[in-house]
Amino acid sequence: MIKPENKKYIGWMLAGFGTISLSVLFFFFLYRLQGVGKALDKVVDILMPFVYGGILAYLLRPMCNWYSHMVHGLFKDQKKYGKLAEGIAILCTFLTGGLVLYVLIIMIAPDIVASVVSLWNIIPEKVNQLIVWLEGILGENDAMLQYFDTSSTTIYNALNTWVQGTLVPYAKNVVSGVGTGVWNVLLFVKNLLIGLIVAVYLLASRKKFSKQGVLVIRSLVKPRWADLILEEIAFVDKMFGGFIDGKLVDSAIIGVLCYVGCSALRFPNALLVSAIVGLTNIIPFFGPFLGAVPGALLILIESPIKSVWFLVFILFLQQLDGNVIGPKILGDHTGVSSFWVLFSILLFGGMWGIVGMVVAVPLFAVIYDLIRRLVIRGLKKYGCEDMLNAYFGRAKVDASRTQEEIEE
Repeated sequence: MIKPENKKYIGWMLAGFGTISLSVLFFFFLYRLQGVGKALDKVVDILMPFVYGGILAYLLRPMCNWYSHMVHGLFKDQKKYGKLAEGIAILCTFLTGGLVLYVLIIMIAPDIVASVVSLWNIIPEKVNQLIVWLEGILGENDAMLQYFDTSSTTIYNALNTWVQGTLVPYAKNVVSGVGTGVWNVLLFVKNLLIGLIVAVYLLASRKKFSKQGVLVIRSLVKPRWADLILEEIAFVDKMFGGFIDGKLVDSAIIGVLCYVGCSALRFPNALLVSAIVGLTNIIPFFGPFLGAVPGALLILIESPIKSVWFLVFILFLQQLDGNVIGPKILGDHTGVSSFWVLFSILLFGGMWGIVGMVVAVPLFAVIYDLIRRLVIRGLKKYGCEDMLNAYFGRAKVDASRTQEEIEE
């Protein structure tokens, strides 16, 4: 029988033992951090088909839900024909997605290839014209001509040194790595094909997985916390699903408008330029600039004047998108100010590249919402509701949702 006065010493001893054990485990984790990272990378590589399948299923889910609602309405006996209706909805979803992809490839690919071939053929002619133009200008100035001759010799020597010392060894490495590159392409195709199968299973079981997730959450935490977690999950789904779907639609509209405008203004390589502008428009804030630069360079090769007019046209198009089309499609979807949009794109873009730039705004909106909830809860806890009401009386925020949280 342990004496009561000795229980605190035993508690201290167990606490000290637990602290030492956790410190040792933490040190071991840091010491083996590289090995842990490699193990995680291995797990991610193995599960990559599920990543592809999950992304594809999430993007196709709105279309699948629409087909499911429409097909289920055709069958009166849902118990008997429910699985059949769901299978038809999934089949229609993939057929529609494949048909859209096929039409886009058939319509865009030939013109893009033709534009690339045309650029490849016209570059030598433009280079010769530039040389003739430079000779005509420099021929009237002997000092300038001598300077450029000396500069060209220096540049040639430096370029020759770079080719022999850097480019040739790099080319040898590239040739030796062709087999690895081919293997990586085959691995990507394999993961993508398996991902299509995974997407089918995810779409077929999406309602079941949703119910299972709710049961797991409610079995682990108290009802009040379960409601908060489920509400936040719904908010995350609203942010990511609504923003990404809306941004895809917005970018498609911008791509079409850009093609119509480039064709009407007779800009060269209209389809290729419009495809670049539409794709880069998916990236918030920086997308218009990323799309305008390569498009202007492509047009600059054939006509410098038209390149300038193209930049003016893109400026007008992006103003139209930012002030009319985007707000109509997305609305004030995220509730994040322009400053935090820029901050999130730079932060997550620096961490995860292009993917980070695409998901930056909805991801930061979720983080921002969590911080806002914690601030509101803390102000309520310390009796500062007056400060909260005064702030929300001046700021343009989601007042209705905030008011509900205050009244909880």
